[in-house]
Parts: sequence; C-alpha cells; structure tokens
Amino acid sequence: MFRGVQAVLFDLDGTLIDSAPDLAGATNALRAERGLPPLPLAHLRPWVGSGARGMLAAGLDVAVSHPEFDSLRDRFLALYASRLLQETRPFDGVPTMLAALGARGMPWGIVTNKAERFTLPIHRGMPLLQGARAVVGGDTTPHAKPHPAPLWEACVRMGVPAEACVYVGDDHRDIEAARAAGMGSVAARWGYLGVGSSVAEWGADHVIDQPDTLLDLLA
Repeated sequence: MFRGVQAVLFDLDGTLIDSAPDLAGATNALRAERGLPPLPLAHLRPWVGSGARGMLAAGLDVAVSHPEFDSLRDRFLALYASRLLQETRPFDGVPTMLAALGARGMPWGIVTNKAERFTLPIHRGMPLLQGARAVVGGDTTPHAKPHPAPLWEACVRMGVPAEACVYVGDDHRDIEAARAAGMGSVAARWGYLGVGSSVAEWGADHVIDQPDTLLDLLA
C-alpha cells in the first residue's frame, strides 16, 4: 500500500483505453493497400505498445532498417489518424476507477508515449478522459519514456511533487520511468505488456489484475 499519495498518473494505451482495434485496423488497411489479407487482432495486439515500429514489424515484417520504413510509417500513421476513435474503448473497470478517484478528490493525469497529434484528439473525444488534470504526450518534452521527463512535466502541470505520485502502466518502460522519476509504480496486467516480457520481472511496486485494485493500494 502507498502512503502520502497526492496524485495518480496513468499511461494511456493499454492502461486506460484499449486502442488495439483501431491500431490493428490501420495496420490491416495498410496491408490491404499492398494486396495482403488482414491479420487477426490477436496477432497484432501484443505489439500495440511498440507504436508504429511494432505494428509495421508485426503487420508487414518491416524493420526500422527497411528502405521503405519511413514511408510505410507515415502512411500507417495517416491511416490511424483517420480512425482514432472508431473502436477504441476504455478497459472494463476503468470508468468506475476514475470516478472513484474523483469522488476521493484524488487528481489524476495521463502520460503517454503517443504523440500529441493523436493523444490530444483522443483526450478531447472521450468524455471519460476529461477529468485528467494533465495530459503529456510522447513529444511534449524532448524525451519519451522510459526517460522521467514526461512524468516530471505532468507533476509540474498538476502542482504535485514526484515523490507524492504513483504511475500506472502496462509496459516495462512505464515502470522504468516511474522509478527514474522517483514515483511509486504499478503494473497493469490487463494491458498489452509487450512481447516476450514478464511483468513479474519489471520491478514494479505492485502488479494489479484489474483497475479497482488500485483504489485499495491508495487507501
């Protein structure tokens, strides 16, 4: 259990919202443009946390070193931008958890590696996220997670010291960033978790299986 927590910060994709269907949809749209059949969501889902790089690797077997990587990445991002909220939904239990935080007067914010040009429209388009006191994207500061700079920026915007915050995420980078920022860390096991990673080895202060368990850690 954490003591003296004044605010909670969350990763976005894989923690608060399930954006995998729209990211997979953009990947399959790109495959269709190249005359390839769609891939099942189950195949693409584990790669969502790696962004465009991961989706191109899983969807087209295209690595960063591929000569077409840059053009394919740009096309993928354009396709994704056209469908940001078609199928994206909050994870089960997240609305209740956020409502409970609000009822307690506990401020919360979002820190994600997703670029602002995607993060901010999603934030504006989902009523659930309107309660966020800070929204920090992957390009808001000069660094992305696992660098602690984005988490510190959220603390500045919320007026809360880092040591009084807890960060919740579904990727090893989230836990590394929280540790580097001097925050408590919680790994969300319901998220994407990456490929070939073991959440038990991340070194998070706590690992939780469902959103409402976070409330018990803040009691």
